[in-house]
Amino acid sequence: MGALEEITSNFLLSFGYLALFGIVFAESGLFFGFFLPGDSLLFTAGLLASQKIFDIKVVLVGVAVCAIAGDQAGYWMGHRFGKNFFTKKNSFLRNPKHVERAEEFYKKHGKKTIILARFVPVVRTFAPIVAGIGNMKYGQFIAYNVLGGTLWTILFVGAGYLAGIFFPKAGEYLSIIVLAIIFFSFIPMATEFLKKRRKKKV
Repeated sequence: MGALEEITSNFLLSFGYLALFGIVFAESGLFFGFFLPGDSLLFTAGLLASQKIFDIKVVLVGVAVCAIAGDQAGYWMGHRFGKNFFTKKNSFLRNPKHVERAEEFYKKHGKKTIILARFVPVVRTFAPIVAGIGNMKYGQFIAYNVLGGTLWTILFVGAGYLAGIFFPKAGEYLSIIVLAIIFFSFIPMATEFLKKRRKKKV
């Protein structure tokens, strides 16, 4: 068992549903949760559910509800505090670059950002906040939020669950799988970063 696998699994085994749902809620819309491992945690929870350690129904419903609720909280924060809250350039949590990255994502994808951002770390956390800052119509936000949160949950929890069912030894390679998920999750951000660098050189 690799170190990363052991840490992730032991964390969920030690704190159970409370840890899983709390992290999903925080990473989905609370600005201080942007560094949390959402995608890999969902996959691990699904894998543990396939081993009957968690109840797959509870995981699916709980993760979806907390993901949607987290985005709702993020929208409210953006609407309540506005962009001026993120003005400290040297701050780890209140750095304006976090919001700027989400705003650029919005310019490119429009309202679909609420759905697509679910699959992009960091942007996932700040997209609902930017929606609140920009006064996106609440009804539209709810519709996209519910769809995005549900798809994200089914994809990652389902992938972990099916991996455990069809490949019983998948748990032995969890460290590699988690690293692969993290790698592919950051590809969109890396691509945008490289595009910006090229534009600056031109």
